[in-house]
Amino acid sequence: MKTKVGIITSKLIAATALIVFLASCTTTGMTRGTPDSRRQAIQEMRQEVLAELYSIKPDTRGQIADASGYAVFSNANINLILASFGGGIGVVRSNANNADTYMRMGEVGIGIGAGVKDFRAVFVFHNAQALERFMDVGISVGGQADAAAKAGDLGAAVGGEAIVDNITVYQLTQSGLALQATVKGTRYWQDADLN
Repeated sequence: MKTKVGIITSKLIAATALIVFLASCTTTGMTRGTPDSRRQAIQEMRQEVLAELYSIKPDTRGQIADASGYAVFSNANINLILASFGGGIGVVRSNANNADTYMRMGEVGIGIGAGVKDFRAVFVFHNAQALERFMDVGISVGGQADAAAKAGDLGAAVGGEAIVDNITVYQLTQSGLALQATVKGTRYWQDADLN
């Protein structure tokens, strides 16, 4: 006969394994392969995310066209009891010269939560200074409180919109199984292998 502690431990181990597996599936095509195939996968992700955003919120098409630039990231976030970890990959487009810069992201947080959340983020840089600051510094620290329970086959949903320091951020949830309240530090940096 199993004890309550044994049952809880078994369930926690199974949930952790599922979370790690799901998180690894979200960006596999963009993190493995040749640099050309990875860039292609990131470009395809960008087009899919923008198409979803435009269908949900059509006014963003003009906002992005008129901006100094924009970025699209794919991210997987794992929450395990008191810690939150995430990572992703994306691309920043400067509208001034139509140049793409491939980037990576990583985040660590503390707080209460459990689950995995796969989401896409679109950053709209409303002036050149905001774009330059993001490219040079690429660090964001903030709080987050979520309850996401979206299945991929049910379509996308805009999970949030925030405007900070001449940057509008849209978060689209692809699939998510998360309940979290965390304080996170997120770092964005240029991907030396792809630029």
